[in-house]
Amino acid sequence: MSPESIVIAGAGLAGATAARTLRSEGFHGQITIAGAESHHPYIRPPLSKEYLLGKAAEDAVEVVPENWYAENGVTLRLGVPVTAIDAGDHTVRYADGSSQRYGALLLATGALPRLLELPGNGLDGVTTFRTLDDSRYLRERLADGGRKVVLIGSGWIGMELAAAARTYGNQVTLLGLEEVPLSAAIGPDLGRFFRTLHEGNGVQFRLPESAREITGQEGKATGVVTASGEHLPADTVVIAVGVVPDTAVAGSAGLDLRNGILTDASLRTSAPDIFAAGDVANALHPFTGEHHRSEHWANALNGGKVAGKAMLGHDAVLDAIPYFYTDQFDVSMEYSGFPPLTAEAAPVFRGSLESKEFVAFWQRDGRVVAGMSVNWPRSSKPSAQKTIKALISARSVVAAEALADASVPFDQLMPEP
Repeated sequence: MSPESIVIAGAGLAGATAARTLRSEGFHGQITIAGAESHHPYIRPPLSKEYLLGKAAEDAVEVVPENWYAENGVTLRLGVPVTAIDAGDHTVRYADGSSQRYGALLLATGALPRLLELPGNGLDGVTTFRTLDDSRYLRERLADGGRKVVLIGSGWIGMELAAAARTYGNQVTLLGLEEVPLSAAIGPDLGRFFRTLHEGNGVQFRLPESAREITGQEGKATGVVTASGEHLPADTVVIAVGVVPDTAVAGSAGLDLRNGILTDASLRTSAPDIFAAGDVANALHPFTGEHHRSEHWANALNGGKVAGKAMLGHDAVLDAIPYFYTDQFDVSMEYSGFPPLTAEAAPVFRGSLESKEFVAFWQRDGRVVAGMSVNWPRSSKPSAQKTIKALISARSVVAAEALADASVPFDQLMPEP
């Protein structure tokens, strides 16, 4: 039986997608979306890519046009997040002290940037990177070029911000704890590929290295002192050392937590009528039989759809293969698969890293479990990503030689229908 009222805690992609799904599935009850930010729900990938580089306007990052909410009877409580849940009484409390009963509750509270307790991290010119406001701030600061930028963190966000800052003509130095950037995510071979790409575009690296202090003068950042004692001049310092799931409200309500909010494949939590989706959800995936928490937009999009249907009692599971993409300088990359299954597996390459046009496949017991395409022609039929997803889904054994041989068309790799 459908609930009469649904509250969505979190005004991001997962929450807005769930609301849109509820309406498209014929739900006519009350929908309330409450979030900490004052902005209408938006998608995050452009914040470190197209929007940051001035190639996209703010309306391009909206999940749906602003007028969609009023036209579809969805109440937005922006800047008024859910601060407490009474799971037994099916009631939420908001930051303004008001409360509301729910028939179903979706927790889509996302994640928060991981902070570093560094001397000087409150100086002007020092920022984390997570929100639209963060991206606005950096775009205004970097757009004219000539800045001295230090990025702390060698993951995807740190690398994307480094590319954007250099594209604007700023001096960029990147610190990270890994010996090779991105190696924790994609392994040392491909991490070196991205490092070479960045160095060829003027980015300097200090790896492995950490920050000890941010120096300043008259309240403004002037540099970063590394653990080894080097002073790196900087008027702009970005701390990009990952995020942590925002589980504070869920934890205070007694929900089961483990690296996020634990859910089943239909995104149900341990409490009746409470669901979780997006960055905060550690969901059981039918493919692996294990829980996975993904911080990428495709997971938020797909999770919002599944949660919307599941809250209405429909048979829905989050079984999509994880996907993400990055754009850095002249490299466009797409990735599908399960990074935890690629541990200690060397990728099989089709194409050439030197030419910046290749596909990498990861196998486990002869089966493809992940794949990355870099600048691969999208005109190829089937596409590289469609091929990768089909091979993962089929769980069929594929010879590494066939994966690497460009003379073997993708359609010959595809499993029988």
